[in-house]
Amino acid sequence: MRRLLITAAAATAAALALSACGTTEPSADDKKKSADRITLTDATGAKVKLDGPAKKVVGTEWNAVENLISLGVDPTGVADVKGYRTWDTAAPLKNDPKDIGTRGEPSMDTVASLKPDLVIATTDLPAAAVKQLREVAPVLTLRAADAADPIGQMTENLDLIAEATGTTKQSEKLKKGFEAKLAEGRKALAGAGHEGAKFAFADGYVTGNQTSIRPYTSGSLIGAVNEKLGLKNNWEVKGDKSYGLGATDVEGLTKLDDDVQFAYIGNDDDKGSNPFSGVLKKDKIWTSLPFVKKGNVHRLPDGVWMFGGPDSMNQYVDSVVKALKK
Repeated sequence: MRRLLITAAAATAAALALSACGTTEPSADDKKKSADRITLTDATGAKVKLDGPAKKVVGTEWNAVENLISLGVDPTGVADVKGYRTWDTAAPLKNDPKDIGTRGEPSMDTVASLKPDLVIATTDLPAAAVKQLREVAPVLTLRAADAADPIGQMTENLDLIAEATGTTKQSEKLKKGFEAKLAEGRKALAGAGHEGAKFAFADGYVTGNQTSIRPYTSGSLIGAVNEKLGLKNNWEVKGDKSYGLGATDVEGLTKLDDDVQFAYIGNDDDKGSNPFSGVLKKDKIWTSLPFVKKGNVHRLPDGVWMFGGPDSMNQYVDSVVKALKK
């Protein structure tokens, strides 16, 4: 009898031990959730933790929105939807996202109402606004731009968004397509006799009676793409450390070489963004410039976003090749 009691006790203990082990072993669902979890380090050094690839994503800046669409993710919320549709046609919105306000001042209440998995912002957004957004959802902050490596920063941002949304295969496809487009464009320009041609790209704005011109130096994304195309940047002004953008006026254009090819982008739907085909037509300094007299001024198509991702840059390459081959 005693032996039976000992055996029974041992069996009970073993059963309890097995039962205890069973309670600590992760279930199949738990294992899947753990495998799906994503941890990223953003441009501010913050750790961004997601339970899985983000599906409901809000973008506070247009380059992030473009990249989302290019990666196959329809954004749930977009800052200044009308502005995006006006200035960035490389990756059109396929859905009807909620307008969350301006790029510099998104509505926290609107973002919160969308209950996003992730908000993508850039370092252009004030830190106080990012802090508020983090109370609503995880925020992935991208470095807006880097004049030391503009193309590298563009692709780094694309890769971060792809990791956050589980679309890394599409990211690789986009990067390869961009490299192919650069090679194709360079070959086309060389074939048209423009290898090493002097080139200056700018945009401009009219405020009241004041015309401001913004040169895109070699540190700008556009400038870096131009150099990849075999063009030589003719601007001598210095650009800022992030975007590589300079500042000048009409008189500053006299410092460009006489044989430069000058290109710009404006937008008919954005009043004040077209000084080169507007108020400057009657400006004596502008009309006296040798490259203007020679007809070496090229207005590139509306809707090519100068600060976008690979799709915008592909669109830009095509527009430059078409303009210079005329």
